[in-house]
Amino acid sequence: MSEERYGEFVLVRRHGDGGHVAELALDRPKAMNAVSSEMARSIGAACAALGADNGVRVVVLTSTHERAFCVGADLKERNSFSDADLLRQRPVARGAYTGVLELPVPTIASVHGYALGGGFELALSCDVIVADETAVVGLPEVSVGVIPGGGGTQLLPRRVGAARAAELIFSARRVEAAEARALGLVDELVAAGTDREAALSLAARIAGNSPVGLRAAKRALRLGHGLDLRAGLEVEDAAWRAVAFSGDRAEGVAAFNEKRKPEWPGV
Repeated sequence: MSEERYGEFVLVRRHGDGGHVAELALDRPKAMNAVSSEMARSIGAACAALGADNGVRVVVLTSTHERAFCVGADLKERNSFSDADLLRQRPVARGAYTGVLELPVPTIASVHGYALGGGFELALSCDVIVADETAVVGLPEVSVGVIPGGGGTQLLPRRVGAARAAELIFSARRVEAAEARALGLVDELVAAGTDREAALSLAARIAGNSPVGLRAAKRALRLGHGLDLRAGLEVEDAAWRAVAFSGDRAEGVAAFNEKRKPEWPGV
């Protein structure tokens, strides 16, 4: 396993043969991973590097804090801001959330403890959320006079529907793990302390598949969502054409017929 640090608060670990699984660890334990301007820049920089690395097949978003995934924006920092400061900081903050959201490979959030506000929005920016039994999630922004601004008003209704998202955002309530799983706020619920292990295990299973296929499948899923069926099928067809004549497709078919594990060329 190799490690690389982005600033003081973000650590990237590469797992497995070839380092195809990248773990992006939020590492600001003294502040329960509250997202400061510096941390937001580091998340954005790490995501840009991972997205440009063709060797990365899956990204897992984790936390080094025992009791929290991420408690959201750094409100202590925000309390010192003038209006001009807040306006200047906005693109920096957005860069962290869009950095995760726009990763071209499958992404998995590994959530335990508190995932609130911007912390839950980072998880919502991933394709799959694995949570343990200690997880507490929510978007409490209206309780401090703002709104979810890291994608929450758009990503949450895409998960749970408009009415349920409205209830959760307007009430600002925190949702514990069992209810979160029942409502679809998280996708997989595992025993306390095992979320990272479960997420990395899922990532390893995904990473065994074609890197060309994974990126194309994610592109089709993301671009097709919300379109009418006819338009969505055109998005799917474009993604199919991108992989149908690839080296990965030729290798996958050959390996299947030869009853062996494929050696993906990744092109």
